[in-house]
Amino acid sequence: MTLLDWTILVLRVALPALILPAIVTPLVWVERRVAAFIQDRPGPNRVGPFGLLQSPADILKLFMKEEVVPTSVDRLLFFLAPGLAVFAALSTFAVIPYGSSITIHGEEVPLIGANVSIGLLYVFAITSISVYAIVLAGWSSNNKFSLMGGIRSSAQIISYELAMTSAAAGVILAAGSFRLNDVVGMQAGTWLGFVPRWNVLVQPLGFLIFFVSAFAETNRLPFDLPEAEAELVAGYHTEYSAMHFGSYFLAEYINVIVASAMTTTLYFGGWSLPGFHPSGILGAVASIAIFAAKTAFFVLIFIWVRWTLPRFRYDQLMTLGWKTLLPLSLVNLFWAAAIEMWRMGAGH
Repeated sequence: MTLLDWTILVLRVALPALILPAIVTPLVWVERRVAAFIQDRPGPNRVGPFGLLQSPADILKLFMKEEVVPTSVDRLLFFLAPGLAVFAALSTFAVIPYGSSITIHGEEVPLIGANVSIGLLYVFAITSISVYAIVLAGWSSNNKFSLMGGIRSSAQIISYELAMTSAAAGVILAAGSFRLNDVVGMQAGTWLGFVPRWNVLVQPLGFLIFFVSAFAETNRLPFDLPEAEAELVAGYHTEYSAMHFGSYFLAEYINVIVASAMTTTLYFGGWSLPGFHPSGILGAVASIAIFAAKTAFFVLIFIWVRWTLPRFRYDQLMTLGWKTLLPLSLVNLFWAAAIEMWRMGAGH
């Protein structure tokens, strides 16, 4: 490989990893403003114009706060867990196509960190690692509330991953590939000249299951039982302070962005739009803007739901996952298989 090839490879992988944490700062401001709007109050409006500097001020405060570490913790695991949470959150985005492609010196470069053949399997594998960050935090803190939060998280994520992967399997069955670029490609074009070929129109049940499971996977309301401040103080991160707490805060918001990006990619055509045929630099920029707009829409839904619905009880959480979403995900998988059999028969 030439120096140019290495540079392109590094930029494809590094840019999303640098941009995602930068997006979190304004996203926190957006969440606080949306929450204020829903609750009919002003929200942050003092630090900077419209309160825009409130989030940077909060980050600066986290950097300057004293790091308080209880004497009874397992120090190695205690410090390892927050870094693992951020690593898992950032690594997941590597296989999500965030744009079409650009041509550099006659070579077409897809706008994706790593265009691997096991794209979706990679996403679920890395997502599974994130539970270790929470379980390790609960175990190493030597605190009963933290441990309870970690145990809850492990049971919750395992339960809802089954429904999520089964729902996503319907998309993989339709695309015939684990490569997420192929999933986006099979959703290009239209039916009847104007209806987009998005998977959400063929598998609406699968989309609903995947999106609900994403709330549980990211520990967001109404599925934030691992934190549950009314019951567990702050759950698995009770003993964390300063930037170690900030690392979990950062990882949660990155996971929300990644979950929204995955929903966009699997069910809403990714960066594509009916009638949109990107070419050149402007086409690539437009495709990135389309992908960002779709992702932002689902991020706003995450925020809206958080400030609208109350928290589930733990037994309701597990009942929903095992007795409702998992059976429905299998129904969706059979539905997707039936559609593919019909397509193959019609093709012959």
